[in-house]
Amino acid sequence: MPLRTYIVEDNPTIRENLVATLEELANIQAVGSAETENEGKAWLTENGLQWDLAIIDLFLKQGSGLGILHACKDRAPGQKLVVLSNYATPDIRKRCAQLGVDAVFDKSNEIDALIDFCVEHSSRA
Repeated sequence: MPLRTYIVEDNPTIRENLVATLEELANIQAVGSAETENEGKAWLTENGLQWDLAIIDLFLKQGSGLGILHACKDRAPGQKLVVLSNYATPDIRKRCAQLGVDAVFDKSNEIDALIDFCVEHSSRA
């Protein structure tokens, strides 16, 4: 069963390539996407039973992925929150962990680790 995945990423090229890659290699099904903090928060909190995984960038057209992470802190136990950012610094990783994120991946060199994470969790779904 594919992981129902919601993606918050404001760069259309990155978003499209990410969806294509993960659908092909990691057994995910994209259920939607957003480019801003407000769009992401609204969809994820209003559709709580319709997603298994959210992949969130931190720097968005409007707002921040950190606001989305905070809004999703009371998600269901099986739902996973992942950050995919160009700024996966130790400080950012620590802040994300404080917000209950399941994993943080760097866009530039940890895409394979993101794929592995998705594969592992899709097999559990």
